[in-house]
Amino acid sequence: MDRESAPLDVLIVGAGISGISMAAHLKLMCPSTSFAMLERRYNLGGTWDLFRYPGVRSDSDMHTLGFRFEPWIHDKAIADAEAIREYLDRVVTERGIDKHIRFGSKVVSADWRAAEALWHVTVEDAQGWHELTARFLYLASGYYDYDDPYDAKLPGIDKFGGEVIHPQFWPQDLDYAGKRVVVVGSGATAVTIVPAMTDQAAHVTMLQRTPTWMAAGPSEDAFANRLRKWLPQWLAYWIVRQKNIRLRHLFFTKARSEPDKVAGYLTGLLREQLGEAYSEEHYQPPYAPWDQRLCLVPDSDFFEAAKAGKASIATGEIDTFENDGVRLKSGELIPADIVVTATGLRLALGGKVAVSLDGKPVDWAERWFYRGCMFSNVPNLAIVFGYLNASWTLRADNNADYVCRLLNRMADKRADVVVPYLPEDHDLEEADIIVFSSGYLQRARSLMPKSAATLPWRLNQNYLEDTRDFRKRPVDDGVLRFSKRSAKAAA
Repeated sequence: MDRESAPLDVLIVGAGISGISMAAHLKLMCPSTSFAMLERRYNLGGTWDLFRYPGVRSDSDMHTLGFRFEPWIHDKAIADAEAIREYLDRVVTERGIDKHIRFGSKVVSADWRAAEALWHVTVEDAQGWHELTARFLYLASGYYDYDDPYDAKLPGIDKFGGEVIHPQFWPQDLDYAGKRVVVVGSGATAVTIVPAMTDQAAHVTMLQRTPTWMAAGPSEDAFANRLRKWLPQWLAYWIVRQKNIRLRHLFFTKARSEPDKVAGYLTGLLREQLGEAYSEEHYQPPYAPWDQRLCLVPDSDFFEAAKAGKASIATGEIDTFENDGVRLKSGELIPADIVVTATGLRLALGGKVAVSLDGKPVDWAERWFYRGCMFSNVPNLAIVFGYLNASWTLRADNNADYVCRLLNRMADKRADVVVPYLPEDHDLEEADIIVFSSGYLQRARSLMPKSAATLPWRLNQNYLEDTRDFRKRPVDDGVLRFSKRSAKAAA
């Protein structure tokens, strides 16, 4: 296995939103730092390049899903994947990040060698396996498994005579014109796919075990579009971004403190939007709002499809699949030519990179989150695990800014190593890291690091609190330990 000679200062794994944010912050805050970005796919964009199902779009507004340093200037605030990829391409090209990306490069493992104060990273690409070394490792590869999505093990699916499609591996030549489509699932993916397929399909049915909370909203932010006509782009973007962050935080907080009141409010909106098409069976979830992620319905497209009879909802448990459809336990048969299994994701921490310290594998479940991006007693490594109740990019930007300040502090102290130190006899009390009932999160409990009740040893779900903490708590906070490698190792 070949080894590239000169160590990089920073190695970024993943060229999606998280990786691009880190690279842009390095350019802005650490201009003399050498770095490379490894991307296993042959395009940038991560999620926004992988998913190609009909209608794929953001489920957060682009004034918060966009980067804090790059205004979103399109009219549509709820953007499709193509517009998001164009935005990311522009950021990468204009900031010279493209020169640092190595596509088709899969990171297999990373081993920290304490004597050298270096990560030895094994990479697989078209030339085979080789090794890179880096002083700091930044895992920006998202939070779900790109190769192996969740298998809901739908009973009797092998008996179905039509096509079975998973949204994560959507065939671009799929012909569904005039076909009867059943989409199994009721999350954001299903709510997106259903109205998008009604343009050609004979009928689309969303088959759900239980309803999901949904709320309609305009795809265009009229306030933002007006503001851009009167103010500089960056200022208009900043104002709209702050407005949306605070409104979303306020709504989430209200949903947690007064769930019945918020449930009544959302139900009233659903009744108003759906009219005679509303029924409690299909639209009244058995859980409180924001116990799971709220599904956005831009421009009421899902509701309009349901009212027009182009789409419908079936609520119940699957008994088995038959050659020409899905049989529910109620006895009802839902006819189908195509079944789409939008049943959720499988989480994977750090892009499934095998991380070890001097050859000893790191068990993430035994580590504690530190400042939402580092881990107890793991040196020179950070990760991005975005917010579950807000836009992913908000945490990605916060983390990137913090890590750049950390790198600059290391340079000031001439330190080679930085580690969030947690003694074995610590008195931290573990808090529940999974504060939502979503199936994909519950299934991932055994994978997740530990989280304390308070900062800095907590993976927080409060962007505003995190931002204040990053601003007020110094980088060199007494928890981080800075050190130099030994003179012998340096020689």
